[in-house]
Amino acid sequence: MKKVFALIFCISLFVSCKNDTKTNSVEEEQAASKSYDQNDGLITLKGDFIYDESQNAAVIQTANSIYGVVIDDNMKALNEKVKAYKKESTDMVPVTVRAKRFAKPEGEEGWPFRLEIKETIKVEAPNPEQNDVIKIEN
Repeated sequence: MKKVFALIFCISLFVSCKNDTKTNSVEEEQAASKSYDQNDGLITLKGDFIYDESQNAAVIQTANSIYGVVIDDNMKALNEKVKAYKKESTDMVPVTVRAKRFAKPEGEEGWPFRLEIKETIKVEAPNPEQNDVIKIEN
């Protein structure tokens, strides 16, 4: 009888141990999938983000396009998240955002489309093996 009780205790102990990090990642994936599926006129973009405070300019570069980013509170919040992954101010960081895309105003310089970020879905660490930066030193 003691062996059966010990066996049941061990099995229940093993089954009751959970890894909470899995639950968090599942919740994040569910939130991201909700964002992708919404039919609210926004688009979901994955690209490299950079913000230059001295020029007051922000850009998201996707595989096919480059977009100027509207400087607002959502962009600044994204920039704060991105800072944790930057080694230098010129580093571009992979992000996934939901944004409103619109044509640039007439008479202004820049890329043909602008993005107004509405939601930050994910910020990722840059690939350390991707070394396509050219540095010019005096």
